[in-house]
Amino acid sequence: MMINPINSSRRALPPLALLLLAGAPALGQHVQWAARLVAVSSQKSEGKEPFSPSQVLSTPNALPLGQISNDAWIPRKEGPNEFIEVRFARSVAAQQVTVVENFNPGSITKIELVDTKGVHHEVYSNDKPGPLPEAYRTLEVKFPAAEYRTLGVVVRMNTAKVEGVNQIDAIGISDVPATMVKQAFTEEKGPEAVKSSQFDSSLVNLGPNVNTRYVETHPVISPNGRTLYFARESNPGNVGGGRDPQDVWYSTLLSGKNKTWSLAKNVGAPVNTPDDPNGIASVSANGQQAIVINIYNPDGTIDPLGCSITKRTRMGWTPPKKVDIKDFINLDKEHVDFFLATSGRALLMAVERPDGLGGQDIFVSFPSPMETNVWTKPKSLGPNVNTAKADFAPFLAADEKTLYFASEGRGGYGKSDIFYSKRLDDTWTNWSPPRNLGPVVNSPDFDAYYTISAAGQDAYLVSSRNGTEGSRDIFRISLAPAFQPEVVTLVTGRVLDVNTGKPIRAIIHYENLLTGEEIGVTETDPSDGSYTIVLPSGVQYGYRAEAKGYLAENANLDVAAKDKYSEQKQDLYLAPFAVGQTVKMNNIFFPQSKYYLNTSSYPELARLIRILKEYPSVEIKIAGHTDNQGDPALNLKLSQDRVNEVKKYLSSHGINGDRITTEGFGGTKPVASNDLEETRAKNRRVEFTITKK
Repeated sequence: MMINPINSSRRALPPLALLLLAGAPALGQHVQWAARLVAVSSQKSEGKEPFSPSQVLSTPNALPLGQISNDAWIPRKEGPNEFIEVRFARSVAAQQVTVVENFNPGSITKIELVDTKGVHHEVYSNDKPGPLPEAYRTLEVKFPAAEYRTLGVVVRMNTAKVEGVNQIDAIGISDVPATMVKQAFTEEKGPEAVKSSQFDSSLVNLGPNVNTRYVETHPVISPNGRTLYFARESNPGNVGGGRDPQDVWYSTLLSGKNKTWSLAKNVGAPVNTPDDPNGIASVSANGQQAIVINIYNPDGTIDPLGCSITKRTRMGWTPPKKVDIKDFINLDKEHVDFFLATSGRALLMAVERPDGLGGQDIFVSFPSPMETNVWTKPKSLGPNVNTAKADFAPFLAADEKTLYFASEGRGGYGKSDIFYSKRLDDTWTNWSPPRNLGPVVNSPDFDAYYTISAAGQDAYLVSSRNGTEGSRDIFRISLAPAFQPEVVTLVTGRVLDVNTGKPIRAIIHYENLLTGEEIGVTETDPSDGSYTIVLPSGVQYGYRAEAKGYLAENANLDVAAKDKYSEQKQDLYLAPFAVGQTVKMNNIFFPQSKYYLNTSSYPELARLIRILKEYPSVEIKIAGHTDNQGDPALNLKLSQDRVNEVKKYLSSHGINGDRITTEGFGGTKPVASNDLEETRAKNRRVEFTITKK
């Protein structure tokens, strides 16, 4: 733990995969359970009440099977046209859909998959619905993977054909054909539930450049895997010398192939102070911000009951500034943990509060929608994670779904063991049953503070096993690919002036283009305009930079089909907000050879609408362009039809059409070669030019 690292006996360790797919732990990450309700024909109750449609969301939980349950949906009407439509957190190339009818099954008539473009695909049809001899059913529909990716499911029912209450507990999809839900109903108990094959059995000491005869503790790896922060206790190189209880140090990766690290250096002041236990809790994706333990008061004193944020500049790290958390309480005066999610949109903490279950519990806080630099009242992760004893040391992987944490309330191999759980929806209170990581990682020795990079291939932890001269050292342990967190893509680049090519200090926003939801916000490096963001797979993203006096040329990245960790470079451009300036609208999408808008275009159009409403005197000209493939006359017409459709959309959302002119140019104004498809794609574009300000 972080406030009193010398006297603390608690331990924090690594992860194990949830058995969502029966008999196939390596495949658990392929399952998607319904995360959002879209539409429903009728409902017995609303919100999150018993029998409401929202009870369909997340994993099956209506037990015992074969009985009416509060935790499943009941349609209010009896008739041939009952239905429920749901969406998943990410799209998959589905090979099966599973519907759990926990009571009185047999009324389902059709199941349709909804792809990322909103098109429905029927995969199951039953023209003779009726009662079944079983009291419940898990309806599995399997099929070959199609070219489209599934984002939603519609289940249609004829409830008049099955008398009495009809209930649906859960709806799930998977991109593998293995059975999805058997383990969800029959969780293994006791020692047999622990599988120890998830990790390479050998711990690798990071060597003398990182480890010394003094205690090294609490490693924090940057998302790109290239900088390792950690703490050293009572080291002569600390700011306060050997009497200094703990300072933050860092080491950089020298060789990715050999996995060797540079000679560690002290981070120095103002993060490190002479007489206090200093520590980094987490670091942002771009390495420009870090959450540190303690509150750094203006008079130079340290308050251990909170956390602060520091930013890296050309001159080094800034004086840490208090993180303002509403109604922050920690009744445990010796222990506290914090962890900032990679997106910067969630702050996990392990604290003891009156509204907890007992001892330290894990809570989450979010940026306040109404106040700048303020976080909401902490919200408990709920009883699936927290127990009556201490639950602490949270680490949320870059996929922002996979949680690793330590617990003293679940039994195991020592006083506290590390467990693995998966976030199942956006409530942050619905988690898969935690599973112990097993004896390879958890032991009676001190093993603690698990951290992994975005790539998810190596874990770093503290252990007293074979430490330098008997001390605690930092070790690396390899994860088998099947047991790594979900796949992400690490995107890096710079923000540049489109006219001069000079770097600009900016804020980066990135969003899910399928839902319009903003996923995260980050800042560029003030020295060179560089940025880093981490994007979980299964989604098409849009991202943009914002800076005063500029308009953004948005970029997009489709990682829906990514099945391996990858890194990509993408520079972002800003155009001065001035008459005559042209801005590319890179996130406007049309079906091939068609002029109607794809729904993934709406987020970018919404931003243009906001600009035009904020500046009511601005007038623009929208220009459409194609490549040179096909009939030039048809291309000219297509480009004109497309920009007319954009104008029509803007007008339908309150923008006076007199402020907008349009022109289609077909393929007459290319900006790249038409010889190759990847360069031709740059010629298919929509732009707008400011004609009046």
